[in-house]
Amino acid sequence: MDQNTVYQLFVATYQPDPSVHKQAELSLRNIESHNGFLPTVLQILASESLELGARQAAAIYFKNRMNKAWDRTTQTVAPINEEDRRIVKCSLLQALVTAPNAVKVQLTSTLQTILTNDFPEQWLEFVNELEHFLASSDVRLVYVGLLALREVIKVYQWKSMERRDPLKDIVKLTFPGILSIGNNLLGNDSLEAAEMLKLVLKIYHSVIRTELPKSLQDPSSLVAWGTLFLQLVDKQIPLEVLPTDPEEREKYPWWKTKKWAFHCLNRLFNKYGNPSMLPPSASKYMGFAKSFAANFAPNILQAYLKQIEGWIKKEIWISTKCLGLIACFFDDSVKHKTTWLIIKPHIETLLAHFIFPQLCFSPHDEELWTDDPVEYVHKKVDPFEDMESSQTHAINFLVVLARDRKKHTFMTILNFINTVLNRYLETPDAQKNGREKDGALCMISCLAHEILKKKSPVATMMEPFFVTHVFPEFKSQFPFLRARACDMARQFSDLNFANPQNLALLYQSVLDCLKDSELPVRVQAALALQPMIRHESVCEAIVQHLPFIMQELLSLTNEIDIDTLASVMEEFVEVFAEQLTPFAVQLCTQLRDTFLRIMEDVTQSSNAAIEDDDQPFTGDIDAMSEKTMAAMGVLKTMGTLILSLESNPDMLQQLENALLPVLTYTLNNHILDLFDDIFEIIDSCTFSAKRVTPTMWGVFELIYKAFKASTIDYMDAMLPPLDNYISYGRDVFISNESVQQMMFDIIDTVMKSDHLGEADRVCACKLMESVLLNCRGHVDRCVAPFLNLAFQYIFTGSMKTMEFKVHCIEVVINCLYYNPVLTLHLLEENQWTQGFFTLWFNTLDKFTRVHDKKLVIVALCSLLDLPSEQMPASLQAGWSQVLAAMINVFRTLPKAIENRQGIENLYGNGFEEDGLYDDDDELNALDDALSDDDVPDEDNEYLEYLSQQASSHANDSEIDDYEEDMEEEILFESPLDEVDPYVRFEESFRGLQQTNTASYTLLTKDLDAEQQNFILSVLSTAEQSRTQQPNSA
Repeated sequence: MDQNTVYQLFVATYQPDPSVHKQAELSLRNIESHNGFLPTVLQILASESLELGARQAAAIYFKNRMNKAWDRTTQTVAPINEEDRRIVKCSLLQALVTAPNAVKVQLTSTLQTILTNDFPEQWLEFVNELEHFLASSDVRLVYVGLLALREVIKVYQWKSMERRDPLKDIVKLTFPGILSIGNNLLGNDSLEAAEMLKLVLKIYHSVIRTELPKSLQDPSSLVAWGTLFLQLVDKQIPLEVLPTDPEEREKYPWWKTKKWAFHCLNRLFNKYGNPSMLPPSASKYMGFAKSFAANFAPNILQAYLKQIEGWIKKEIWISTKCLGLIACFFDDSVKHKTTWLIIKPHIETLLAHFIFPQLCFSPHDEELWTDDPVEYVHKKVDPFEDMESSQTHAINFLVVLARDRKKHTFMTILNFINTVLNRYLETPDAQKNGREKDGALCMISCLAHEILKKKSPVATMMEPFFVTHVFPEFKSQFPFLRARACDMARQFSDLNFANPQNLALLYQSVLDCLKDSELPVRVQAALALQPMIRHESVCEAIVQHLPFIMQELLSLTNEIDIDTLASVMEEFVEVFAEQLTPFAVQLCTQLRDTFLRIMEDVTQSSNAAIEDDDQPFTGDIDAMSEKTMAAMGVLKTMGTLILSLESNPDMLQQLENALLPVLTYTLNNHILDLFDDIFEIIDSCTFSAKRVTPTMWGVFELIYKAFKASTIDYMDAMLPPLDNYISYGRDVFISNESVQQMMFDIIDTVMKSDHLGEADRVCACKLMESVLLNCRGHVDRCVAPFLNLAFQYIFTGSMKTMEFKVHCIEVVINCLYYNPVLTLHLLEENQWTQGFFTLWFNTLDKFTRVHDKKLVIVALCSLLDLPSEQMPASLQAGWSQVLAAMINVFRTLPKAIENRQGIENLYGNGFEEDGLYDDDDELNALDDALSDDDVPDEDNEYLEYLSQQASSHANDSEIDDYEEDMEEEILFESPLDEVDPYVRFEESFRGLQQTNTASYTLLTKDLDAEQQNFILSVLSTAEQSRTQQPNSA
């Protein structure tokens, strides 16, 4: 294929004339399946003599083409032939050597695609080629070798242990060589050397991320690599070579490389080398951990302490990322005895000169507050926004010290804080250092949980502490201290004030800050108000200010998109539902407008991102995500508002009308991220009103259209509102064929779609049940199609979960209950009767919920009510088994009812929080007993639980031999809820006895004495139920 012709096409793809580049793209698509085309593209992007723009265009095309067509298992219009595949693999690493950085990025991604699909079986030469590059004297080849090694390691990085053998072989083969490369680079001060050394360290870190190979546990390897890491940590970066701009300084290549040395050392200690942090699932590393903690960790810790000593003395500068990583290592060092004894003498210094300075309000904080208060709030309030900041790691270190080494550190920390605060008190106003006070209050707010524990020696001191050190700052000259005072109120929300006037003053102070001129202060005030609701006196005081508070919360939500504010509003709506009723429509309207404003911002950003498919998205993805989260919060508040007005149907109708634009916008524009919340709101509207208004029937059509377009994956969220449409909109449903057809199409699509799983099909089965139970006598035409949908799975053995199996069987049972004559006729016609009843009765022990058992009983009672001539011969032959099945169900029904009532009580009363975290006596005893010994790592307990769960399901077969019972769905309502199964059985049993003696005799002929007595007990229970509260089926 002529290279120049192809090259000119790529030149044309970035011409300003749209018609030219569109024609070029079309021409490329027409020839992309030709033999030799891909190798030609590779030659173009690797050629140093050709224009960079064309090479970049070729690289982007090459990457996209490979992503779409390299995987042989994926069907593609233009597959890549085998000869082109061979040539590409032979030429790719060499192409990386001559490629500029902009092209290297695309080619590296392409290499990852090939390795993922072909290595090792279909690219046997790769390892030899890799060795050749790494052993070269040409630095460009070595760099490409490192790039290639990292990509092949990434292929195996997250694979299970048993599938990582090729990786272990590569590590044994290449790591001695790249260690030598790393040592040679360490003495070179060039920025290029820093980049290459960083790549070496990232390779090592990728390998040890999930497992530490045996070859790297070997002492000789560990010492050699550890020495490289520590030498890099200790490597002096002269201050004069660092950029003066703070942001550029953070990006300086050698400090980014040093960061990876810290990462590697931390990973070795945190995951494999700290005996006190090893979970049982990692017990195979215990020998390594003991050796590492005794022989290596102390050297690392001493090196880190030396770095911090230089930083404190301002002899060296340390990037914030590295400061955070050092704090993480200190954090882990507190837990192990050996490292704790090393760090213990330095605690006071670290408190005063390492932790404290990082928690003070910094010049960078002040600049952000002034220039972009919205971003400042996101960083300081959103717990996930700043998780990796050095300040967050310093806070974690402080908390671990106070929690795990309380006996040695707790009072030391509090005394230090007290010293700072008293110094502030004694300083004249004009000279007060507000930054230091902010740091001290930040420290104590981080320890609120420890301070307020039962039997804490300082808990009773916190009320006078607030009076002295916090209350004055609500009117501070420093805006950041006003915000900190509000944050203190929130962090110490569990503090019980002995003096009610102090609590009243705290509330009034927070309320005043809600009017502050500074956005961060107002946000912190809003967040502080939420937990204060627990105080009865505060609740009473809030009532008179409620309109103002809600208006301020709405204003804040329009000023900054942050979901935590929505949770504050949601709680206010829930707690003050009665007081807010007169303002409900106005509030809902404002929430609607806020939602639509947020979504318009998101839509504009999204449209900007897709205007040009060929251009990378340059917008702020985090900002879009934050706005979406804020929109979710607004929707949740709306949902809470609807539920709070359940007893006010007129108001609910007005809310529905106000909400209609929100529902319409989200469903019509397919805002998938919000579908869960939207369906919950629709559920709330129809459930609270216990009817379906014309407005909501209009919404049903929107749901159906959205389902056909994109909502097929949201069946779990769609089920509750769809069930409500059937049960609460029954009259319209049974009279409107169009509505029925839409619902049937949803059910049919879900049961037949290849893209959905059994959890979705369970939802479809529940919808079929809802139709049959709620529309008795009106939907005969559904019985045959519903049976066909169920039997396409029942007799094919394709059901993977017991839950789906039970629900498929229940579709048939519901048909029998709905119309036994019609259903039996269809079963007989398809020769399904005997097989189905055998399967049903053999599966009865899986019908564990009260609803399941009731359904079985009422369906079998419907059969008892049939005249003998309407009973198929195949069923009459096993007639006595029907009664035996009912007896078995009745035996287990009381236990199921008791279990359901227990769950309902638990749900109704809520979970008692008292006692969950009040193990102070045990913790204090444990702390005293341990003294300087190892501290068990509580943070790993949940991770260990997840690990055990993953292991327990790792070898699950497609159909489990054992599955847990289906859980009671206590919020699920059904017409069967009103049916007394005992009374229903008595009616059928007595009726059969009186009107059809032959059938009765056949039914009871195999009963033994115990079963006869049990039947009598069931009839007796029915009699008692009838006299207490009459029920009818």
